[in-house]
Amino acid sequence: MKIAFYKYQGTGNDFILLDNRTGEFNLLSEKEIETLCDRKFGIGADGLMMLNVHQVYDFEMKYYNADGKESSMCGNGGRCMVKFANDLGLVKNSYHFLAIDGAHVADIEENGWVKLGMKEVNEIGHFNEYPMLETGSPHVVVMSEDVESLDVKKAGSTIRYNDYFMPKGINVNFVKRIADDEIFVRTYERGVEDETLSCGTGVTASALSFKAHAIGMHHIKISTPGGALQVIFEKTKEQIFTNIFLYGPADMVFKGEILI
Repeated sequence: MKIAFYKYQGTGNDFILLDNRTGEFNLLSEKEIETLCDRKFGIGADGLMMLNVHQVYDFEMKYYNADGKESSMCGNGGRCMVKFANDLGLVKNSYHFLAIDGAHVADIEENGWVKLGMKEVNEIGHFNEYPMLETGSPHVVVMSEDVESLDVKKAGSTIRYNDYFMPKGINVNFVKRIADDEIFVRTYERGVEDETLSCGTGVTASALSFKAHAIGMHHIKISTPGGALQVIFEKTKEQIFTNIFLYGPADMVFKGEILI
């Protein structure tokens, strides 16, 4: 089977995108998706996404991790999917699409960055002393002054595979405060089972945790190993976060065909 694919990245978080509006990729197996994402034997990516037709929304986003399994919401993936839809000719002033965690809105700004609406958050729990929250995907946030030199794969996997989170596991973010409105974030992602250069739901969780006790509007600048992102949100009262937007670049890297 010959597959036409597109490769996109959002701050180094890279994805294989498939135009599945005809349904031709519905029967791709978990193993085939894993092979396509393999960086030595396939195209190489943190995940694979399909753009599907939907009768109500502009499109449906279907996301698979690099291990071939369908996964929870991917923020950077959602931003790349919006840019992909635009590049395919699905041009909208504002996008309204469906993902596994529900409906999302998004806009492509004049500078080419994609502003993606994220799900509201109304609870921050804790694992030991670390904040734990759901931003479309589950995350633990660890504040640290030693993020730059940290072995993220080792430290992240220890929490990800903790018995408390099994069998599904959890994503782990290591966060350093830079200023009152700026943080540096490195993320270990389940399904990839390694550090990724950036994680959209992860930086969203990190930004909300960073301002967990501050009522009002917030605009947080975020540095990641893959580049710069921003998270805008409003904290209206205790544990309630609304009007959450993830904002950053999303670009096509290349396209091609591959036999599987």
